[in-house]
Amino acid sequence: MPSLGDEIQAAGGPLALLRSSRSGSYVFPVKPEFTNWRDEQESWRTSAALMDLSLHMPDLIVEGPDVFRLLEHIGANSFRGFGPMKAKQLVAVGYDGNMIGDAILFCLGEQLVRIVGRPPALNWVQFHAETGDWDVTVRKDERAIMNPEGRELYRLQLQGPTADKIFEKVNGGPMPEIKFFHMGTFKIGQYTTTALNHRMSGFPGLEFFGPYEELEGVRNTLLEAGAEYGITQIGGRAYASVATESGWIANTLPAVYSQPEMQSFREWQSARSFEANLALAGSFVSDDIEDYYVTPWDLGYSHIAKFDHDFIGRDALEARISDEHRRKVWIEWDREDVERIWGSMYNPGAERFKYLETPMSTYTACQFDRIEKDGEHVGNMNLSVYSSNTRSWISLGSLDAAVQPGDRVQLIWGEPDGGSSRFYEKHTQTTVNATVMERPFLDSTEGSSNH
Repeated sequence: MPSLGDEIQAAGGPLALLRSSRSGSYVFPVKPEFTNWRDEQESWRTSAALMDLSLHMPDLIVEGPDVFRLLEHIGANSFRGFGPMKAKQLVAVGYDGNMIGDAILFCLGEQLVRIVGRPPALNWVQFHAETGDWDVTVRKDERAIMNPEGRELYRLQLQGPTADKIFEKVNGGPMPEIKFFHMGTFKIGQYTTTALNHRMSGFPGLEFFGPYEELEGVRNTLLEAGAEYGITQIGGRAYASVATESGWIANTLPAVYSQPEMQSFREWQSARSFEANLALAGSFVSDDIEDYYVTPWDLGYSHIAKFDHDFIGRDALEARISDEHRRKVWIEWDREDVERIWGSMYNPGAERFKYLETPMSTYTACQFDRIEKDGEHVGNMNLSVYSSNTRSWISLGSLDAAVQPGDRVQLIWGEPDGGSSRFYEKHTQTTVNATVMERPFLDSTEGSSNH
């Protein structure tokens, strides 16, 4: 079977491959709306949002005596104290210190870890497990669209101000104390579920999982019990916007396409893989694939990376500690420029700007939109959404450290060639004025990890 390396060579290089736009924007395989996406967005701030994570993320199950040694070899984060019924965010970098991806580790036994998240980090772990000298076995529980036999586990999340009341009601009494990023069990009516304490929307709640055949019973129990507390099911449209609000830059480019040290991975990975079919788009254009790579600092992970163990990319990261780093920030678009973009649809014969798909206007699986300040390139935005909670368009990405909250910047919106892909219409590139923000909500804590 052809490999990722074969595909890169046939296309004439990694940028030619990624810009061939084999995939459009990522569509979450759940019903687009249960009510309407605006009320659904607001529910994670005003009542309780029920999110179905069962279908769109693969699970990689790693088991054996060397499972912790393998993960320490790959993860830039510390593994001190990690063990059964605990979770951890895996931050995986390549030999050059650039991000491969991140995922959540669920430790379910002394030698058993279930890794859940976007495919690149899982594929990187699987590659090392299968090609290195590790006493582990791996298997993958694929995403629903690639898994005709069905998923092994359901995975739900209930977040928001009234979530605790719903949990107590279905549990039949007070909930067990579950520390942050620890796991515990509780009851949802007749069902026993395992819960992780972490935040996706930035508000209190739990992620919980159990046998997939129990999904409908668990969901119906929650919906019935939560009716009086405003429980709201979240459809695919609203769910697509939650990462931008909570601060997870989900659609980075895995740094696997150029470094000589990555050649063995490129030959191992198939032409049908996520990495081979990822589409790159946006107004930032470079002839060097490595200009699209990001570091843990860019994504706000500098507090997670720890140099208390040897791991792939440690030397490269340590050599860059004293460098100036970009940092994760949000920007809020000027309303007048949003109105101008929308208005261009109603002017026959006049220029038309790139359509703002609502609520999420990230039109490929990997988008980089150029940000300028005083005419200079200062970083890129990766995710752009309309938030009914802020009543504005916001974007999330990484900007130079010199750019501070309150600064005025310009986002370049649309493709430089006016749109050459079948995934987006012909249009005229334009400029959006915006203001840099520390975070969208000053009265809440952003989510520490998300998937």
